[in-house]
Amino acid sequence: MSDLAKIPVTVVTGFLGSGKTTLISHLLRNSGGRRLAVVVNEFGDVGVDGEILKGCALPDCPEDNIVELANGCICCTVADDFIPTIEALMALDPRPDHILIETSGLALPKPLLKAFDWPPIRSRVTVDGVIALADAEAVAAGRFAPSPAAVEAQRLADDSLDHETPLSEVFEDQIACADIVVLTKPDLAGPEGVAKARAVIAAEAPRPLPVIEAAEGVVDPRVILGLGAAAEDDLVARPSHHDGEAEHDHEDFESVVVDLPEVADPAELVARVERLARERNVLRIKGYAAVEGKPMRLLVQAVGARVRWQYDRPWGPGAARLGRLVVIAEHDDVDEAAIRAILAPEPQAVG
Repeated sequence: MSDLAKIPVTVVTGFLGSGKTTLISHLLRNSGGRRLAVVVNEFGDVGVDGEILKGCALPDCPEDNIVELANGCICCTVADDFIPTIEALMALDPRPDHILIETSGLALPKPLLKAFDWPPIRSRVTVDGVIALADAEAVAAGRFAPSPAAVEAQRLADDSLDHETPLSEVFEDQIACADIVVLTKPDLAGPEGVAKARAVIAAEAPRPLPVIEAAEGVVDPRVILGLGAAAEDDLVARPSHHDGEAEHDHEDFESVVVDLPEVADPAELVARVERLARERNVLRIKGYAAVEGKPMRLLVQAVGARVRWQYDRPWGPGAARLGRLVVIAEHDDVDEAAIRAILAPEPQAVG
């Protein structure tokens, strides 16, 4: 890459649990010789997604090229976190050929695109494209993209639905800003669910968008990298519910970080995660745990009561064998004491 060429940036956005980290992990392993850098914006007090990605760092994207921004939503901390991070990545030697940005599941992409017009970076980077990931099964169920007519009918029947839910608003903004939509977990949705999800996205998108399916994050990098969209110069075609607002906040959402001692039985931990999803109406749980007698770290990912877990990598030499889970829920559903009591109950006294 010429020193005068702009570095392309791909923004990977999508709702909680849509598979952003899995997709980026696949891209790291299939870079096609590109020198990659990754910016991970974690919503919460600890960068779990960054730890996952650093665990699969490769020569084309060494660990030093993977940066976590854990101080809040990336679109709310542009001046304090995002701009200095991009400048630091551009100063790397060798310089990255391509930068991937994994946004928080709650981030609105359009304010982030506007940040690429900031004087310190606008002549040196360009938004190659915005990739929106959507869980096919969830979209098919209509959770994140209700039609205006259906919302109006519910409003007349129930005062509690007198406003659009924050979840649907975030989803719609992400679709509106996208260059390509990736439907994830199509195997769980089935052909009928995928067809329904495609119809929902087509109805919500402000313009025709290509929609592709991907299981386990497997997408040919040639399809989503090198789009040349220059999205920062195309904001008018990417409408947002928040156009005209100086900023947005996330008071509707809250996260709780729970540290875990070693667990004896992974199945028992998974059962606690499922119970928490049922009883406390949480949106997302992600993190890792240490299992007694196992040299590998246990990776845990949950969307609602659907839990996936696997051993992802060995514990590093001298690493404390402690687990950590991030729980994200809507503000009114957060009871930190109850969450901790379920995930990390105090041992019962004997005798």
